[in-house]
Amino acid sequence: MILEDRQDKDLAFMLKFENVAWYEDGKVRILDRRIYPIRTEFVVCKSHKEVAQAIKDMVTQSEGPYTAAAMGMALAAYEIKNETDPEKIVAYLEDAAYTLSHARPTTAEQMKGIVNGAVKAAQEAVAKGIVKDELVDVIFKYAYDYENNNYRRYTVIGHNLAEMIPDNGTIMTQCFAGTVVGTMLRECRKMNKNIKLFCAETRPYYQGARLTASVACDMGFDVTVISDNMPAYTMKTKNVDLFTSASDVITMDGHVVNKVGTFQMAMAAHYYGIPYYCTGTPDPAHPDMSSVVIEERDPAQVIESLGQKTTMDGVKGYYPAFDCTPPEFVTGIVTDKGIYKPEDVHKYIEGDN
Repeated sequence: MILEDRQDKDLAFMLKFENVAWYEDGKVRILDRRIYPIRTEFVVCKSHKEVAQAIKDMVTQSEGPYTAAAMGMALAAYEIKNETDPEKIVAYLEDAAYTLSHARPTTAEQMKGIVNGAVKAAQEAVAKGIVKDELVDVIFKYAYDYENNNYRRYTVIGHNLAEMIPDNGTIMTQCFAGTVVGTMLRECRKMNKNIKLFCAETRPYYQGARLTASVACDMGFDVTVISDNMPAYTMKTKNVDLFTSASDVITMDGHVVNKVGTFQMAMAAHYYGIPYYCTGTPDPAHPDMSSVVIEERDPAQVIESLGQKTTMDGVKGYYPAFDCTPPEFVTGIVTDKGIYKPEDVHKYIEGDN
């Protein structure tokens, strides 16, 4: 299969398509972002259930789980490739779609759109008599197009965010904004903006230190890692011009759900008069925060660091994975249609830019 017009050119290693999540020959290969760049290893999944488990286990983060889910649907099609009954094929893929989309509760609604799109592509294919290996190709092509189109959209978002950064500016990031980090830096290079980055480390998985900083370094930018208790002091002493993060959910009334710690960084930025631009799109499934489930993960991960226990026996941990930043601390929501004030972000869905 010829895959044209790839949108991952000139991006860092970990943002190349094959290094995010990739289906081939009855397997999905996912770069293990839990340990990159300490080690460059891939988790190989031989069933869509293994893909779902990899998503749940944080093998991949940011936009990675969505790509993994799409590729997982191609793997599910491979699992059912010897079946010729259209109803059984679709039923199997619908079950796979549910399993993949519900691997993480906080992002289940966004996941549904991706995996259900794969089911729809399969329904249209089997209606035309396309089954077996040809059906696998159809779903893989759907997954590839999803990823490529996402990168195309992220390029627009990256451009819109790059325009907000002053020449020779300094920005602070939270966690890992995925491909938007790469496209923002690629656009900054096009604009001859030689920016500096300060990345909060983002425990317990250290996505900021291992992923955001790696992308920036890989692409040739000046990048410094700070621990999670340093952002406010660093904003002041290092003359940070802009704070940015991605989002796991943006409600229709402008609340931003993102990696825990984002709220306190947004408050510090607000105190110092530093703009906070969040990247993402509002989710019609979440009109307000009442429908958002804040995932609480294994507290043991808080009392260890990269597998090494750091506390005395008997000390407890608490690990809310996300927090919510209210609209008053958000300067703008950066989307592929432009930048919205949080109170106006609903216009993105309404098509009023």
